[in-house]
Amino acid sequence: MSLDPRITRLPRAHEPDLGQEALTLTPWAEGDTARLIHGATGSSPYLASLLRKEADWLEAALAAPEAALDAALDGLPEDGDPASPLRQAKRRVALLAGLCDLGGIWPLDQVTGALTRLADRAVDLALRDAIGREIRRGKLPGATAADIPQAAGMVVFAMGKMGAGELNYSSDIDLICLFDESRFERDDYHEARAAFIRATRRMTATLSDLTGEGYVFRTDLRLRPDPAVTPVCMAMEGAERYYESLGRAWERAAWIKARPCAGDLEAGARFQEVLRPFVWRKHLDFAAIKDAHDMRLRYREAKGLSGPITLPGHNMKLGRGGIREIEFFTQTRQIIAGGRDPDLRVRGTVPGLAVLAEKGWVPGDVAETLTGHYRFHREIEHRMQMVQDAQTHALPVNEEGFHRLAAITGRDLHELKADLSARLEEVHALTEGFFAPEARAEAQVPDMLEDSPLVARWTSYPALRSQRAVEIFTRLRPEILSRLARAARPEEALQAFDGFLAGLPAGVQLFSLFDANPQLVDLLVDIVSTSPDLARHLARHASVFDAVIGGDFFAPWPGVAALRADLAETLAREADYERQLDMARRWAKEWHFRAGVHLLRGLTDPEEAAQHYADLAEAVLAALLPVVQQEFAAKHGAAPGRGAVVLGMGSLGAGRLHARSDLDLIVIYDPAGVEASEGRRPLPARTYYARLTQALITAMTAPMAEGRLYEVDMRLRPSGNQGPVATSLTAFTEYQRGQAWVWEHLALTRARVVAGPADLAADVEALRHDLLGSPPPRDRVLAELAQMRARIAAARGAGDPWDPKLGRGRMQDIELVAQAGALLSGQAPRRTARGLAAAARSGWLDRAGADHLASTHRLLWSLQIGARLIADGALDPEDLGAGGCAFLTRLAGIDSPDALRLRIAEMAEKSAAIIDAALPAPETRNAETPRPES
Repeated sequence: MSLDPRITRLPRAHEPDLGQEALTLTPWAEGDTARLIHGATGSSPYLASLLRKEADWLEAALAAPEAALDAALDGLPEDGDPASPLRQAKRRVALLAGLCDLGGIWPLDQVTGALTRLADRAVDLALRDAIGREIRRGKLPGATAADIPQAAGMVVFAMGKMGAGELNYSSDIDLICLFDESRFERDDYHEARAAFIRATRRMTATLSDLTGEGYVFRTDLRLRPDPAVTPVCMAMEGAERYYESLGRAWERAAWIKARPCAGDLEAGARFQEVLRPFVWRKHLDFAAIKDAHDMRLRYREAKGLSGPITLPGHNMKLGRGGIREIEFFTQTRQIIAGGRDPDLRVRGTVPGLAVLAEKGWVPGDVAETLTGHYRFHREIEHRMQMVQDAQTHALPVNEEGFHRLAAITGRDLHELKADLSARLEEVHALTEGFFAPEARAEAQVPDMLEDSPLVARWTSYPALRSQRAVEIFTRLRPEILSRLARAARPEEALQAFDGFLAGLPAGVQLFSLFDANPQLVDLLVDIVSTSPDLARHLARHASVFDAVIGGDFFAPWPGVAALRADLAETLAREADYERQLDMARRWAKEWHFRAGVHLLRGLTDPEEAAQHYADLAEAVLAALLPVVQQEFAAKHGAAPGRGAVVLGMGSLGAGRLHARSDLDLIVIYDPAGVEASEGRRPLPARTYYARLTQALITAMTAPMAEGRLYEVDMRLRPSGNQGPVATSLTAFTEYQRGQAWVWEHLALTRARVVAGPADLAADVEALRHDLLGSPPPRDRVLAELAQMRARIAAARGAGDPWDPKLGRGRMQDIELVAQAGALLSGQAPRRTARGLAAAARSGWLDRAGADHLASTHRLLWSLQIGARLIADGALDPEDLGAGGCAFLTRLAGIDSPDALRLRIAEMAEKSAAIIDAALPAPETRNAETPRPES
């Protein structure tokens, strides 16, 4: 088979005599194949030297280069000293890859992939040989020949370009060697450690020693922890301690590309999983930008590369506009967001740019441009290295060198220089602004803010305790103050921001986030100016700002099904139960924050926001219940019978929550005749479900590193606090049919299954419809409702004028009427408006009265959901400030707080009169006492 049809470019011979000599050794070559050999060897003395040794092999290899590569690697002997076979394989792969690269037969990824495959195979064989020698000498305690393939617990990590599958043509290989100390008894540890150190040194010598046959790879072990004082192979436990306590930014970047390439690959994968929190931070890590910028400057200063871009001697790797710029640009963005998005944890630079563009972290055209320049830079680098097999990255320093480079690339000299300059300049322009953005125009700050004693004390706050935090905040301060000055009441906004800053435990990450995303300062000022309470929440959970940078923060609400699927996928990525619970909290806080910001910014109205908060709570319960069940089943076995469902009551059942709602829940299970679970510690069915319910409550309410999810109230279950926390379907049915009070059937009108198996959920919903399909007599329900209102009024008084929930004619009063309407209709609609409409259809409430009650409820709900977003506790406009009052009046559609208070009083008074007229006068007899319901 001729290679000619696959050749897409041809080098020229800079030294024609060298090229002609190669053709005399390959008389079989003709056409473009001959021209490729002539040009390549005539410009690269190294390729010419390889061809002299491998000319006989090359004829068949060029007929089928991919098969030849496989044969060169797969044919290496598994036993015996690998030094000589590996050097022959290196010659052949280097010659084949060089010709396929120069002729355009293999693209860059295939060339670097072939070189990486050779490196992987070489390290594996050299390690096996070295470990085998130690085992045969009896120097590895307890190890036998069977342990050689896994290197008796030692693993070699490929770092840098080898780890990413991107090896240079004349690259050295960066390795980190570790061993699993847990495989050895304490008394054997030091002997095993010494054996692994000897094996590492022998492996390195096999690969890098220069003999008459050449060398395989220059090997660098200096990326290991603290190489000046640590041995060439160290225990995993010691490496883990180092990275946890002393690991630096450049080491995080290095481990992005790392992969186990030889030895005990499973142990290597376990170590990388342990190291994951070090490499991939759980929050957006914009502080990494500064770290990467500092690394770039250190490289430049150390190598004398800080000057302008001039071609002679320019370093294509470390210089301005070079390969490292693109790699840092890519890796830094991966570090920023890779802790949140595992899809970003790819090793290669080109795949990294592609996924960053796909995820919206890099504009698509920028990623495409940098990808093209990266491939070009790497190909130029390869051609410079092919000349003499030198690990160089510098362009030639004289014209003779540039003529040779133009010849080996097959390009016109002036065209090549112009292309090089343009690409280097464009890479520098695209990347430099990211790492070192131009100074922002100095913002104008009013003296009343600049000279405020609040501003003067900021440097004493915990968030500004480090020099680095002070440095970043100093850049941000004028912009923050100027935006605070534009608030309705600047001094009030400043005081609110001061409360936020005072409560912030650390500042570097958040300030870096604002520094890289100035638009977030507007959002922060908006929040602190409106809601000091929400600002305090942000100070404790500043990571919720991460969600704003995710790209779709202001997109439409996805709905409960999408939320549930997203959380389930998030939890599935974590194997540890405690981490799953913390991840659920972090996830929920971000979506909770999103719902609040959308309401605050006017992107949703109170009705939509109520549904969003309810969707979020339902998604959390639905996704978390299976996780709790799995953890519980590990000890006590699978749930006996058909499992359990969670019944959302009150506001959750009605799909109307606010920012501080707790969750009223009932757990119903069906053992289906199964008496006990089957597990390591089996439990009777009743005990099983009671403890499972307690586990679910704990999972929801326990304060953890990321806080708590929700407060949970179980008092609406049959028999209240005196009853079991979980109720069997049979017991629940019997209780509701024979013992339930009227108020419990009223509560059942809003019940809705929010989590659990679908078949049991359908049965519970069918039971609800059946129970409510034959309502009690109207007179009895209305009489009981009158008694309940009287008792609530006696217990809680008239309520505060600003309280939207408690008091005559207010939310709770109206909701009781709506529930009575729903119950008496026999249809049991859950929403308040529908219950009121059902009451009007039944005739005991007139249509005009029902409409007024619905309007009053909407107004009061607007106040309720807004107030609970910005304040905790009693609502007082005097304490809310201008921003808070403006927010609440906007939600209510009223001009001012005074007008809003007057409207509430008028509408509530009329609502109370409507309800009074619709209900009988309360009797003096003892009536049912309702338990609290949110």
